[in-house]
Amino acid sequence: MTMQDKPNDILLLAGKVLTYIAQIGLALGALAIAIAAPLMLIFSEKVSVEFAQKASEVSGVTFIAVILGLMAIAFAIIAAAFAFFGKLRAIIASVGEGDPFAPENADRLNLMAWLLLGIQLLIIPAMGIGLIIAKWVDEAGNAEITIDVGLDIEGILMVIVLFILARVFKHGAAMREDLEGTV
Repeated sequence: MTMQDKPNDILLLAGKVLTYIAQIGLALGALAIAIAAPLMLIFSEKVSVEFAQKASEVSGVTFIAVILGLMAIAFAIIAAAFAFFGKLRAIIASVGEGDPFAPENADRLNLMAWLLLGIQLLIIPAMGIGLIIAKWVDEAGNAEITIDVGLDIEGILMVIVLFILARVFKHGAAMREDLEGTV
């Protein structure tokens, strides 16, 4: 093992560890939503009555429905992010095996781009719902919530980069197959 290989091994190990940590965090978030949503339904009458007393413009049933809608969107975002990090870990593993330009990695990168695009699109209604909830909660006087809403340029750029990398990897895999066929 040369000195050049050792930093790459550490980098690959760090990538694997970070993807596992990310997936564990995402799984815990999904578990929290999976527990909170049924509890919200079980205690919906109590929450509805209490919220309706404090916020005159919004019915408690509407509030519960909107919260559950936001939970559903959050769950979908978490599921997409979980799959994203799983594909990233598979790419890291193939790099560690010495075969980064495998056709599977092009497919993985392409799927990662679609997953990230889906996340970016799901964030739009989540922001809208978050703004509605923040307004309602502020009117009820329970708390003051601020939500930053805006275009995520970095996320959009990452989607484009991933689609381009998928093409690069696909082309690299095809070139390697052509080269192996001529030898």
